[in-house]
This record gives sequence, C-alpha cells and structure tokens, in this order.
Amino acid sequence: MAFVIPTPTELGLYLGLAEIDGERAELLLDQATKLAGTIVTPLPDGASVVILAAAGRAYANPQGVSYEVIGPMSVQRPQPGLYFTKAEERALKRMAGRGGAFTVDPTPETADPSPTWPVDDTYGAGLEYKPGWGWA
Repeated sequence: MAFVIPTPTELGLYLGLAEIDGERAELLLDQATKLAGTIVTPLPDGASVVILAAAGRAYANPQGVSYEVIGPMSVQRPQPGLYFTKAEERALKRMAGRGGAFTVDPTPETADPSPTWPVDDTYGAGLEYKPGWGWA
C-alpha cells in the first residue's frame, strides 16, 4: 500500500473541528507532506500520523504561540508555521525502517563452531573428543 496524503476532512477529525477551511487545510497538508519528504523518501504508509500532527499544530496555532499571560500581557512565539518535532522526525525514520541501532554479524554462514587448533589425541586418554564440546 502506497502513502496517501491525508484529506482536509481527516485533519478536521484529528483536530475535533466540525468545520474546517478546506483550502488552508489542503495547503498545510501538502506542505507537511513535502517537508516530510525531506526527511524520508518515499514516505512510509504510517507517515500520515506525523503529517496530521504537524499540519494540525500549524492549523490550530498559526502564530506558534506557546504560552500567553493575561495582564500584563506576555506572549512567547517560538517557531511559527509548519515544523516537525525531533520525536516526529524520529518516528518518520523508524516507520521508513531507518535510524536506531543495528547489529552486523561478520561470521560467515559456513563457519564451523568447532575449534580450529590441532587436537591433542593423547589428552584425555580413554575419552572421546566431541567437536564443540571437548573431551567427554
């Protein structure tokens, strides 16, 4: 299944709004999709979760106000517009199968677990040598 850009209706449902400005929502969803494409390409199926979060944040709070105090008024405006948080960027990378730790096993598939040094036939007289187990 290929990635499908979320619709303005889905953005409205995500935000819990009965009515939504369709043109503005389409623009934000399109821009969020393009921005996500700079992080991973092609976009994974689950990328709509992150795109809806970023577009919803920009739709609900276009000026980027993070806190507001009334009397005397104080407003902080960190990063207005459309952006992804570090957690959202990591989520996109994980969905695409990138990022995180990985292991590389340098052992060839044909490797034999038995010892490669010469076996001393005089050691363990009367015992049988079992490769990988030693004298038993």
